Amino acid sequence: MPIRFELVTAERVVFQDDVDVVVVPGVEGELGVLPRHAPLLTVIQPGEVRLRKKGVEFSLVVTGGFLEVRPDKVTVLADAAERAEEIDAARAEAAMKRAEERMKGKLTPEDMHLAESALRRAAVRLKVARRRRRGPGAGVEG
Repeated sequence: MPIRFELVTAERVVFQDDVDVVVVPGVEGELGVLPRHAPLLTVIQPGEVRLRKKGVEFSLVVTGGFLEVRPDKVTVLADAAERAEEIDAARAEAAMKRAEERMKGKLTPEDMHLAESALRRAAVRLKVARRRRRGPGAGVEG
């Protein structure tokens, strides 16, 4: 029995379909949601949202937001999000290198936090983009 999944940002509906499993990056680790999950509202952190439908796994990238689980639907309200096919791997790799270079300099704690966040976002985008190149069902390891 699938569950309705929707990932939306302020600008658009990024993904909407029935899926078998949803795994989101929760603030205390990954959170898996199956059909008939208990109602829940929680914050999610930047990372990869993994979905499984009929045995095929695919990914989306979110920069944070909220997860709402209802009996009939799972909704992610994301600050920003991308489907795997929308990610430009070269751009993500360049962003990762910029963040790494920035972290080598002398930074304030706030600037270091921003650089670390940028590095994490770029790394997740790159991981998802590379997996996408291998094709659906290629597995979830990066």
